[in-house]
Amino acid sequence: MFNMQAVTNRCVNNATMQFEKLGYVASNLANYSTVGYKGLSFEQFLREDGYVDGAIRKNTLQGSIRVSSNPYDIAISGEGYIPVVSKDGEVQYTRDGSFKKGENGYLMTLDDWMVGDGIKIPPNSYKFEIKPNGDVMNYDKAGSLPEKIGTIPIVQFDNPEALEQGHNNKVVFNSETGDPFLVKDPKSIRQYATEVSNVNIHDELNTMMRLNASMIASLNLMKVANDMYSKGINLQQ
Repeated sequence: MFNMQAVTNRCVNNATMQFEKLGYVASNLANYSTVGYKGLSFEQFLREDGYVDGAIRKNTLQGSIRVSSNPYDIAISGEGYIPVVSKDGEVQYTRDGSFKKGENGYLMTLDDWMVGDGIKIPPNSYKFEIKPNGDVMNYDKAGSLPEKIGTIPIVQFDNPEALEQGHNNKVVFNSETGDPFLVKDPKSIRQYATEVSNVNIHDELNTMMRLNASMIASLNLMKVANDMYSKGINLQQ
């Protein structure tokens, strides 16, 4: 009877792990069109006791760069994240460079988080330019010399795959990732562009179908084990 219970317990564990992994696949598919989104994976492994466990990992591969007509849009080509600050002073990090001119002229995310330490674009700005190193240059009028009004910082982490999901399309660091460190003189920022998500929709759909088949097999095995367990109890009676 103990062995039958062990089979049932392992089936339940396996089905639970597959269901949890399916949740991350669904999240990836839902964010297929989200700017700068990095796909999540639930890496499964078999423990010594025969039970399946898993760990969440972030896919940090570069997404494709898409040209934009919006001068506030930027894309990071290569590694790194942009620090953004909420109205409450909380700092998180993003690769979603679809920015806007927000309250009081500051460069902000679409959900009103301030970019970097605060980059204020003058109300009389003729145009502004974002350099590959993040320097933001403002022109008062045609033919005028540019004035530096701020810098978009880029930070990196020792282990970016361990970054955790933060608010909306942002991430937060932890003990596994290490503290963020500033990239000195980066050359990775592109204005008039955004990075599309790195989700491979074909791979995610294929994974979803395999998970569905695995879950059905686990549930069927659980039903067989439960039937045998019930019959064993009835025989004892």
